[in-house]
Amino acid sequence: MKCHSVAALWSPLPPSHHVTAAATTPVALFTGAADGTVLHWPLALASASPSPRPSSLLCAHAAAITSLCPLPSPASLLVACTAGVLSLFSTYAPLRCLRRRSLPLWVGSPSLIASLPSITSADPRVAILCHAPDDGHRHVSALVVVDARTLAVLYTVFHGILSVMPVAEGAAVEVDPPRRLIVSSVASVASAELADERVEAVALSHDGKNVALVLKTRCLLKCVTEGVVLGEVSLLGTSLCKDKNTVDKVCTAGAFFLSSDEWDAHVSDDGVVVRNLVLWSNNGAVTMYRIALGSSYFDSEIVCEIPSNLSMQGEGLEVKFCWSNQHLVRVECCSYKVAGSLLWKPTVAIWCMDQFELSKTVNTQKPPMRKMLGEGGLQGEEFRPEPSHSQYNINRGSEVISQMCSLERYRGTVSSSMLLSEDSYAPYAVVYGFHNGDIEVIRFLNLSPAAAKFGGRGLYPHISERLFLGHKGAILCLAAHYMHAHPDSRNFHRALISGSLDCTVRVWDLDAGTLLSVMHHHVGSVKQIVLPPPWTYHPWDDCFLSVGEDGLVALVSLQTMRVERMFPGHPDYASLVAWDGVKGYIACLCKNLHSCNDAGSGLYIWDLKTGARERVINGTASQLAFEHFCRGISKNTVTGSILGGTTSASSLLVPIFEDMSHIRSHADKNGHDISSVSTNLHNGCTDSVTVNAPTTYDFKGKTPAPDEAHEFHGDNSVYNSGKAVSSHSIHNKKIKCPIKCSCPYPGIASLRFDLTAIMSTQGMTNSNSDRHLKDHLHSENPKEMLQPGTLDSPSRVHEMDSPSRESLEGCLLRFSLCFLHLWDVDCELDKLLVDEMQVCKPEGCHIATGVVGDKGSFTLMFPGKEATLELWKSSAEFCAMRSLSIISLAQLMIKLSRSCTNSSSALAAFYTRHFAEKVPDIKPPSLQLLVSFWQHPSEHVRMAARSLFHCAAPRSIPQPLRVNKNKVVNAPLSSSDNMNVLICAVQTASVSNHGELKEDDENVDKDDIDTANMILWLESFENQEWLSWIGGTSQDAVASNIIVAAALVVWYPSVVKAKLSSLVVSQLIKLVMSMNDRYSSTAAELLAEGMENTWKACLGAEITHFMSDILFQIECLSTAPSSNAINKTAVAITMREALVGTLLPSLAMADVTGFFGVIESQIWATSSDSPVHVASIKTIIRVVRGAPKSLVPYLDKAINYILHTMDPSNLIMRKACIISSMMALREMARVFPMVALNESMTKLAVGDAIGEIYDGTIRVYDIESVTKIRILDASGPPGLPSLLAGSSNRTTTILISVLSFSPDGEGLVAFSENGLMIRWWSLGSAWWERLSRSLTPIQCTKLIYVPPWEGFSPNSARLSIISSILDDKPGRSEKELGEADNLKLLLHNLDLSYRLHWIGGKTIKLTRHGQDLGTFQL
Repeated sequence: MKCHSVAALWSPLPPSHHVTAAATTPVALFTGAADGTVLHWPLALASASPSPRPSSLLCAHAAAITSLCPLPSPASLLVACTAGVLSLFSTYAPLRCLRRRSLPLWVGSPSLIASLPSITSADPRVAILCHAPDDGHRHVSALVVVDARTLAVLYTVFHGILSVMPVAEGAAVEVDPPRRLIVSSVASVASAELADERVEAVALSHDGKNVALVLKTRCLLKCVTEGVVLGEVSLLGTSLCKDKNTVDKVCTAGAFFLSSDEWDAHVSDDGVVVRNLVLWSNNGAVTMYRIALGSSYFDSEIVCEIPSNLSMQGEGLEVKFCWSNQHLVRVECCSYKVAGSLLWKPTVAIWCMDQFELSKTVNTQKPPMRKMLGEGGLQGEEFRPEPSHSQYNINRGSEVISQMCSLERYRGTVSSSMLLSEDSYAPYAVVYGFHNGDIEVIRFLNLSPAAAKFGGRGLYPHISERLFLGHKGAILCLAAHYMHAHPDSRNFHRALISGSLDCTVRVWDLDAGTLLSVMHHHVGSVKQIVLPPPWTYHPWDDCFLSVGEDGLVALVSLQTMRVERMFPGHPDYASLVAWDGVKGYIACLCKNLHSCNDAGSGLYIWDLKTGARERVINGTASQLAFEHFCRGISKNTVTGSILGGTTSASSLLVPIFEDMSHIRSHADKNGHDISSVSTNLHNGCTDSVTVNAPTTYDFKGKTPAPDEAHEFHGDNSVYNSGKAVSSHSIHNKKIKCPIKCSCPYPGIASLRFDLTAIMSTQGMTNSNSDRHLKDHLHSENPKEMLQPGTLDSPSRVHEMDSPSRESLEGCLLRFSLCFLHLWDVDCELDKLLVDEMQVCKPEGCHIATGVVGDKGSFTLMFPGKEATLELWKSSAEFCAMRSLSIISLAQLMIKLSRSCTNSSSALAAFYTRHFAEKVPDIKPPSLQLLVSFWQHPSEHVRMAARSLFHCAAPRSIPQPLRVNKNKVVNAPLSSSDNMNVLICAVQTASVSNHGELKEDDENVDKDDIDTANMILWLESFENQEWLSWIGGTSQDAVASNIIVAAALVVWYPSVVKAKLSSLVVSQLIKLVMSMNDRYSSTAAELLAEGMENTWKACLGAEITHFMSDILFQIECLSTAPSSNAINKTAVAITMREALVGTLLPSLAMADVTGFFGVIESQIWATSSDSPVHVASIKTIIRVVRGAPKSLVPYLDKAINYILHTMDPSNLIMRKACIISSMMALREMARVFPMVALNESMTKLAVGDAIGEIYDGTIRVYDIESVTKIRILDASGPPGLPSLLAGSSNRTTTILISVLSFSPDGEGLVAFSENGLMIRWWSLGSAWWERLSRSLTPIQCTKLIYVPPWEGFSPNSARLSIISSILDDKPGRSEKELGEADNLKLLLHNLDLSYRLHWIGGKTIKLTRHGQDLGTFQL
């Protein structure tokens, strides 16, 4: 299951944000930008002077956002971009991406989205209007209806080519049928064009009956159904159009109708409809009209106006308006240039449009001007360095000061960025390319002065810089490559490659910081750098591809620093490039930007060796063929996507694959994959994808293992010439990268911490074995055999400046805690982490948190502690995941280093309890999410999940399960005042008894409602938010609800309703029998833990049937699985351990009689080699260890069953059970003193622990033949049988306390506490026993009376028996106990600590609790 935590690294300045779409919800504003980013702006409308600031960045798109559509149920936001990608975000914290999906290729580029009326909230639908890609929205290509939850196309309303002018948002989708509305809108636009006037904006009423066509100087109101003009509104003289001279400068940019329930919009009795229309211009001015429409009536008036923004007028200003809760939100976007690049800065202003306030200032001569309530924007306050805390920060001296000064000096906007990873496990540096042409490397991992104080190297995310200067334009792409060959003339190991707006490609020595080469083979901007895919052999392994906007793709060698191949002739920029390193070709996909369909697109395939063009595929098939290439790609273990190499590529540009199982099976079928993709973001409005291979190198040449382990055999062809890898097969170990890095947008880097992978890195070290394997494959003699131990020795590998020499596991834990821990909340804890664990807050870079969404999407918070705390306060799922990760890491840190015990324990305690005390309003962790980790493979994760559950359960009990306590019951009794209050309450309750009797029926109805609500909650299949965090299904939701309810019943019965136990027990049993790999084992553990106190009363006689079902399930689990054998076998083993080791023993303890009845019936109902017999024996062993006294009355049944499984006449059963049976006999002899085995394990003696005093016996068995050979008479006391009969009606008592065979096995000694007697029987030799087997009870050979010892209770002693015989007073009345109560009393008084030890051949020593009671001679 997934358990990911995200940290974000922000560049020194906020990113550019060119707003292309905006939408509001009642509490927030969302703005989409041209680069695919979506910002979330919380709106504090209740504040006196709100100042909007963005709080989070939604990352799911890499192309311009075209439409944002808020959906009310469920509360979510649907986002569409020009690349045809749809994403669904929740509009409540933490704003996760619930689903990300691509529209079919034939649909085109979505431009408008609007919700459709749905019959139920469970079936939300939206209509999407699409245009032909890259045609300026001049042609409508399709109108489709999409499921708003799954984002699947339900049906197509229109598909074709239809030339229209721009249609306003909502104009194509608000009424049924949508096709009819499209025709009406087109007709309206056409009629307007006949008058030689251009339509500036279109608005449709919410009921779809009226449409407003906004022209230059007027606005036409038309009826949609009839197509007639209802009226006209002049715009001259308003803030939208002062006079005719300003018409060309200022035009109306948009319009929308207010909903029918706002601003006194109504329908009069005579059919006149009153509507409110808002118009705004491109300079930010707004005019609101109240319009009355009728069949023969039209009237309009200006209600209010908002002035334009005079300070920001010009060509670089774009304005959008949204309506939210009687407030008008204006989004202004102003452009500015940096080194020739156009950047954008957004500003948000809020205007109050309250109707009551406006009514007090209405002026018939001049409409009222509204005043702005507040204004805010992306000003960069969040990116200012936070003041350091001297109480826990380490003094780094002048080094830190110089580093901070360097950051302030280069505070340019980032145009390209990438992360560098150390050994494919943890990133150690970020590379920023700026718009002014500079490149800066900021390192996280370096030598720390504090490490020397602790006697070692420390792992600190702190800053040191390296600058690369020389480019004259913006850096558009970056890549880092590890050299495989090292010529004498060029001795460098790591190369940094940069492409720029200045049409040059520069190669730098990443270690030395020097320039190696400048290349001028492009005449356009360089948009992509494509690194060689894995399994590319010399000399192509040290080459790269450069892709320019001039349509040229060039192959450059890093060894010769020359252009080796040129692939010209592309009609346009090759936006997608695929490099097949195995077959030796590249594929370049070019999209014709001037075509209204895909017919102009072409796929060009080139031979990498000869430079010849092999094939050209045109039309839609080109896109499909390229996607087919991408489907053979394995994920990169570093980035978590199918990107290849270390580049500034964005994973959001990669095609979205829906059927990932098909991809894996396709890869496995072909032995190893053809290619893997790397992309570049900086390509204007087009996508850019570069294809590499299944396993990818990082900049150091490492070969991370793919997601699926592949096997490469010696006969696999590597070159067309027939070179092979080696004569033996090389097995790549399946490795999951614990920290995956990506840069979704320039200047924003994300680190995704995989808890499962981090916890599984125990014992791993930085051996660089993968790199050594790669170097071997690139050697001159690839057929050379790898010597044993070669991969483990790094002596032949060049050692990089690794930031830490400690174990990989320690590095990952410290690095993860640096970024995941919430600093500056508990300063004492922060100081302890720095001093003891050597973990410190990352300084000099802006760290934020985030969450993982669907299919590579992210939601990243803006820098600052307040934004992170807001996430803790609003999302129970985030609290659960982040707390679980940190506590698990802290517990593992205790195991790794004892010196970190105090700090690790304090860290775990902080996120378990103390955090909620310091910040009381944080959300308690989600209980359903926590229980899903109770069966995690890592013990530390399981412990952390259970600890969090126990701490969070009292605060987060679901409402349907929570008990409503009576005030009288809760009244304290500690003081006299409280006692008086209690007395008054009781008196009041007694007076109102009559009224309570009348309310009995209401209480019964209320109980029925509570029961129905609990059942509804338990059986709910609703897809809950937390499921998407772990990749769960609706069945997981039901299972987790059952587990949560059962855990609360077992551990917190006082805070849940009493009926819950009877409702959940049947569901819990069904969950156990369902064999769910996540929850069935947990359900079995809960049933076992609460069986005695909770479930036994609910189940009653059903326990026996349940045990039969469990044994049948064990029989089924042992059957060989037909498919997916490895996974099913692991689940079967886990479940069998839970059933046999936990649940079945608890059921047996609850109903011992029923248990023996079930297992005895299984002897004849199942086959001789059935695992049920072994499971039954193991259950007996666990009952013996767990509750031995409950098994005392059934010792004979247990012994007989065990001996039956050892029957020599059934060799199959004996062979299957002999080991378990002998183990059970030894365990019973160890626990029960009245069961004895001789030293040779050939004889077994079983005495009656409790029984009738007249017929107490001891049975002796021969284990080899499994037969009874002797019966010894143990009745007594001897000589007084007639007196005992009259002394009491109770004759059941404790008989045999301890047995022991003599060392030679020919004698047996028994001690009885009842009578304090030791008996001795001589059994004879073994051969005589076989000849003369007599089952007549044999009297003892010798009887010894044991004197009472100090502290002995006389209740069952010989003296008490005699005194009860002599006491014959006729008037004595004794209260006799029932048989069941008497048995319970005897079991309670039974002492199992007696032991007999042999001293020599004829002397024994009696002990009790290890204390000697006496030595006796036989």
